[in-house]
Amino acid sequence: MRPVYLDNNATTRVDPDVVKSMLPFLTDQFGNPSSAHAFGDSVCAAMKKARRQLQALIGAQFDDEIIFTSGGTESDNAAILSALEATPNRTEIVTSAVEHPAVLTLCAHLEQTRRLKVHRIPVDRSGRLDLDAYKAALTPHVAIVSIMWANNETGTIFPVARLAELAKESGALFHTDAVQAVGKLPMDLKSTAIDMLSLSAHKLHGPKGIGALWIKRGVHFSSMIKGGHQQRDRRAGTENTPGIVGLGMAAELALKFMEDTATRVKSLRDRLEDGILQSIPNTYVTGDPVERLPNTANISFEHTESDGIPHLLSRLGIACSSGSACTSGSMEPSHVLSAMKSPHGAVRFSFARDNSEADVDRVLQVMPAIVEKLRGSPPCGSRGRSPEEARSGLCLSGSRTGCHS
Repeated sequence: MRPVYLDNNATTRVDPDVVKSMLPFLTDQFGNPSSAHAFGDSVCAAMKKARRQLQALIGAQFDDEIIFTSGGTESDNAAILSALEATPNRTEIVTSAVEHPAVLTLCAHLEQTRRLKVHRIPVDRSGRLDLDAYKAALTPHVAIVSIMWANNETGTIFPVARLAELAKESGALFHTDAVQAVGKLPMDLKSTAIDMLSLSAHKLHGPKGIGALWIKRGVHFSSMIKGGHQQRDRRAGTENTPGIVGLGMAAELALKFMEDTATRVKSLRDRLEDGILQSIPNTYVTGDPVERLPNTANISFEHTESDGIPHLLSRLGIACSSGSACTSGSMEPSHVLSAMKSPHGAVRFSFARDNSEADVDRVLQVMPAIVEKLRGSPPCGSRGRSPEEARSGLCLSGSRTGCHS
């Protein structure tokens, strides 16, 4: 049977049209975009087109607000470090307890090496940000707020437009890691108070090793990489032209398929969730039931070692994840689920536009036996919970922590 790939929040398949767009810049159009001759001119023009394609996807006002980087991690680091350099009298950072390691690891490093104060705003059991704690942390000492647009594990969406407005009232810059949100949610950055946004091509059917940092015009930016004068002196080094062209095409396609993601892909996710919740007792969906990415299902299986499920599914040619790819090598519990005070592990199924109903049917066909095998004995209860019960975390017995009979 053909493989089923449901780990698209880790990375996506490069779209064939993206590959096609990149190939000329690996062969005939090989010039350096900074060169003052025809070989460089055509490459430079292709880069400008990619900026316009990305500008359209994220709703930026100007194409020159976009800096191409090596990916989301570099963009996150560049945004935070630049803000600290621009406001040396401000020595605090506000972030969330469920950020990507690209942000949390840097913040921990800055705490140790620069003695900066980091406010890690907690979340509730649905992964929603504690707004009261957030507001309390916004003092005149905060240089930058860095809050993700959507969580990579649960798909929970944060109200970044409102969070940015609150940050601006305190005089802090606002950055959002939108790696998981770009291409899945409509954006109009020019109408928000957001100052900087990070994204990565390989999350939206583009190539790996290329991303971007959007910086609103007028926001001071200090280059993290020193060298030549590329990208208006904001990131030195000869540009990764094939990757940039691929990112541009990926952005154009993401905008084209935005409605498909919001409807058909979401229906696939919901079908999988409903099928699992109805067929397997003591399961529930984590994350905000409403404000959630349309492609992401994070499902907890009580009385089950969640790490075992992706392993057994992989044997059957089905790919999913028990956490983010950036932490899968660790035996520690997911920091996201820990912050949500979830007593159980979870399995993440993340869809993309090339998934089908057949993929969902294949998973639903094998999941009950896999979970029963891992539980080691017939599960308690004679039936699964209804989708409504399971989405709310309620067991048939009425307990929010599951049936323990």
